[in-house]
Amino acid sequence: MKINVLCSLYIWVIFCDVVLPAFGGYFPTTLTLERAISLKERVGLSQLRARDRVRHGRLLQSINGVVDFSVSGTYNPYRVGLYYTKVQLGTPPQEFNVQIDTGSDVLWVGCNGCTGCPSTTGLKDVELNAFNPSGSSTSSVISCSDKRCSMAAPFADALCDNSNNCAYQFQYGDGSGTEGYYVSDMLSLTTIVGGTAMSNSSAKVIFGCSVTQSGDLTKTDRAVDGIFGFGQQSMSVVTQLSSQGVAPAAFSHCLRGDDNGGGILVLGSIVEPGIVYTPLVPSQPHYNLNLMSISINSQTLPIDASVFTTSTDTGTIIDSGTTLAYLAEPAYEPFVNAISAAVSQSVRPLLSRGNSCYLITSSVNDVFPQVSLNFAGGASMVLRPQDYLLEQNSIAGAAVWCMGFQKIDGQKMTILGDLVLKDKAVVYDLANQRIGWVNYDCTQTVNVSTSTGSNSNTYYNTGQLSNSISSKNPPLFSILIVMAVMLRPLLSLM
Repeated sequence: MKINVLCSLYIWVIFCDVVLPAFGGYFPTTLTLERAISLKERVGLSQLRARDRVRHGRLLQSINGVVDFSVSGTYNPYRVGLYYTKVQLGTPPQEFNVQIDTGSDVLWVGCNGCTGCPSTTGLKDVELNAFNPSGSSTSSVISCSDKRCSMAAPFADALCDNSNNCAYQFQYGDGSGTEGYYVSDMLSLTTIVGGTAMSNSSAKVIFGCSVTQSGDLTKTDRAVDGIFGFGQQSMSVVTQLSSQGVAPAAFSHCLRGDDNGGGILVLGSIVEPGIVYTPLVPSQPHYNLNLMSISINSQTLPIDASVFTTSTDTGTIIDSGTTLAYLAEPAYEPFVNAISAAVSQSVRPLLSRGNSCYLITSSVNDVFPQVSLNFAGGASMVLRPQDYLLEQNSIAGAAVWCMGFQKIDGQKMTILGDLVLKDKAVVYDLANQRIGWVNYDCTQTVNVSTSTGSNSNTYYNTGQLSNSISSKNPPLFSILIVMAVMLRPLLSLM
């Protein structure tokens, strides 16, 4: 894969809560994507919906440089997967696998003596570890009097434990939870500088040291060492890095929808022709957008716009961790009915476990219409049939395609997951409080800018660097994007 990176005259260090200015500026980070579950596994829609319900319950300076990792794995919504990153914390470094969570704002890992923390996992090639603060010469516990403790309080339930340590409690809507205390330590980094040289560095981070886990977090089938918050609040890694002046307030991803899988996840903004932007809804804990209407074959569906209005438990959320896509209940029937009417002469409808399916003998693109999700500011997200349908199986040589869009009974919540987001370059421009996208072949080169302005003009082809450098000098950690990134804490959905 080739990844071009458009850089400003800065360099930045990656994925840390509190950072030390390293080299004085920015560099964009490319993150490795892998599928963790066997390609032979297939699951039904009911299992995918159950998995998504669990996720929704957790809507918990002078040198130019670039980090580049190869991308592997696969995206397929019928295969239950987990995406996570490897990080190295402490001195000497201790390695951990942590789940990427776009709906929470804190990095935490299991620590020595943790009650309920899994010791084994069903994930392939993953070995669980526990952080040992006493084994790191650079580790220090954050006290209750530390100002960073008060910064965490509004979003992490910060409190004081019996030792006057800055502690936290996370409770998720599925009944799981974790408790622990905050630690400051070093995060190992790998930087490619000047397009040819690779260097290793480290930066100070604040992260949670988990001493208790409960509920689904204790299960071993897809256990990892912790969770890496990727939200936009004050304790998120993106916010922390940008507030220190060593990272852009933006990140992007491009998820491949073919069977080969893989994709791109970068800190910075993908810059490609045709990207359209819509504003983020202000003062929301998640990535909320104003969905205005839905069109099929250029005809706007008869759905009251108030169905999509954002409030405490309504609105539209972009979530790269939800496998399927979910429409607010009042919008679901008009959507399915319009699709069925558009293809009534070309398909045989059938019902599979309560889900609308269609038996077709020709190409799905020749039969089903395009769908447009129309957002504030005039930005439309155009969906191909593969972006709202799932190929389930075949009957007597005919393909069975089922509705990938689901509904949340009794709720006016719309959640756009990987089914919709795949094969698109998606930009989370937090500095300008907007999200953008364009349909894109995610196997191709992308341009990435780490500037929030318009004067960036330096390009790096990090895909070529990956072939010539990364294989000889493996990075200190790789990012693997997870289909199970969890929103936190849409408690009203559970």
